[in-house]
Amino acid sequence: MRRAIALVGLFFWACGGGKAGIAPSPPSPLPSGPAIPVTRAQGPLRLTVTYPAAADTVQPTDSEFILGGTGTADARLSVAGVPVPVAPSGGWIAWIPLPDDTAYVVPIVARAGADSQLLEWRVHIAPRFHPPATAAWVDSNSFEPAGTLRWPAGEGMRIAVRAAPGSIVRLKLRSGTTVPLVPDPLPEEPPWGIRAFGTDTQALHLAARGDRYVGWLAAEPIDSSALLEVSNGTDTARVRWPLVLATLDLTRPDVIVLDDDTARTGTTDSLTVGKAVPYGTYQWFFPTGTKAVRTGIWDDQVRLALSASQSVWVNASDVHQLPAGTPPPVGTVGSVRLTSGPHSVTLRVPLPDRLPFRVEEGGRTLALRLYGAHSDVNWMQYGPTDSAVERMSFRQETADELVITLELTRPVWGYRTRFDGRDLLLEVRRPPAIDPRAPLRGRTIVLDPGHPPLGATGPTGVHEPVVTLAVALKAESLLTRAGATVFLTRGDMSPVDLYPRTKFAEQHDADVLVSIHANALPDGVNPFINNGTSVYYFHPRSVELGRSLDQAISRALGLRELGLGRGDYALVRPTWMPAALTEGAFMMMPDQEAVLASEAGQWRYAQGVARGIEDFLRQSVIGRR
Repeated sequence: MRRAIALVGLFFWACGGGKAGIAPSPPSPLPSGPAIPVTRAQGPLRLTVTYPAAADTVQPTDSEFILGGTGTADARLSVAGVPVPVAPSGGWIAWIPLPDDTAYVVPIVARAGADSQLLEWRVHIAPRFHPPATAAWVDSNSFEPAGTLRWPAGEGMRIAVRAAPGSIVRLKLRSGTTVPLVPDPLPEEPPWGIRAFGTDTQALHLAARGDRYVGWLAAEPIDSSALLEVSNGTDTARVRWPLVLATLDLTRPDVIVLDDDTARTGTTDSLTVGKAVPYGTYQWFFPTGTKAVRTGIWDDQVRLALSASQSVWVNASDVHQLPAGTPPPVGTVGSVRLTSGPHSVTLRVPLPDRLPFRVEEGGRTLALRLYGAHSDVNWMQYGPTDSAVERMSFRQETADELVITLELTRPVWGYRTRFDGRDLLLEVRRPPAIDPRAPLRGRTIVLDPGHPPLGATGPTGVHEPVVTLAVALKAESLLTRAGATVFLTRGDMSPVDLYPRTKFAEQHDADVLVSIHANALPDGVNPFINNGTSVYYFHPRSVELGRSLDQAISRALGLRELGLGRGDYALVRPTWMPAALTEGAFMMMPDQEAVLASEAGQWRYAQGVARGIEDFLRQSVIGRR
């Protein structure tokens, strides 16, 4: 990573008009010229640090950002002895090297005229592991896995630990089994924040350290007596492996039912998410009542067998065991039928039980994968001719996975699923009727002003939820003028949880959902080379919405286009409509914070949102031809 302190100059230019729908200027005219003017801070000298706050602990990376304000644009500032520019808003940000320690007192000096202030700001750093002076050592925080596990007898698992390079490493079990661990030759993994958000690929090239060892453990009962032995020359270190493992007998399967709302509060989405790895990204969405076989437990994560070849992990709090003797959810799937409605077409699939399933989305296809299912689909009834579904088909992909595919006449716009008794219903939404000359006319748009709770805070204290609400209200006025019906998920600063926001969009049958945010970075990612406009989507159908928003907003604000990303965000996971989450600018960058806080900058952001939605709708008409 770069260890330089710099300031990025930001340039802005006005969005042009000319397209039908969105007016080239909002009710309050935007300023002319290429730049968005911001208010110049003229207050008294007041030196502050916004991040890291006194209670924060930053990650132990080689460099970190620190940001705050001076109260006046006329201040001269130095951080750790290096001059740092002060923005017209009085905000500042610096990129400083971190010592190999748990604390760093950063001297920050500000001067304005005859006045001066000094802050000796203490930055708390998460501890790093420092190998002891002995030849043989073990990092006691590096054991993988650790905790409490229940695992099928005889099934293996990968284990890993960090220990002194050049050592002989082995795990000794009470049973007398000795498990060897060998050096891992691969390079060290970079911090997750750099992997996810860093644009400098050089930061991903890390050398191998030679202190990581890996092995393969066949599941057998293990208690706290499992001992790791590390021998290096004449020196030996012995540490107990923090793992307790009990075995499962899969000949007597534990059948469970999934329900994320056992208290019946009505405040959840009645879906349990499935992940390929514990605590991983969401890939499956199981409605309440789905049944499966439990095949593993790791602390608060539970592994479920969906079929002979597919397993998923879910939260233990969503799993409820059925009485002993309950058979696994498997069986034969019979004939299916389509039913047409004015706004959707529904596939009804009879099931022997509430089998787990997954909907796999293509450009013009929806494939329903049923786990534990055997096909007896001798009839596929279309009913009266419907313009939405061109063809149905099925295939028995494996012995216990059945795939039913709907080929649509138009690109996927949205769908939803639910159980009706033993039947599974897949409701496919019809695309809206869009006028290419006025794409927004008659459309229903839901705007989500991101946060509260939480939200980023800029160098001078501007709070993200305040900005996102202001931008959403301005975008609402632009979209309404172009003929759309617009709803906001919040109209004041009251906190709103995530699920009520997505439920709100579905209840209003929104054609499009856009969640409006301002960005920040995780620790250790250089903000001076990783800032600009970005947009995130989750489902394939939302790619073009995200791309249109990204291009329109970056043009409107004149910022670098960081580009499109697929992100595991709750607000882009709704299935009933295309959805995207915008990160128009970086709240942590002083110049961008000032733009986001200004009326002119908020109008520009709002115009980018409105233009992006309009462009997406217009392109969706072209894409159907």
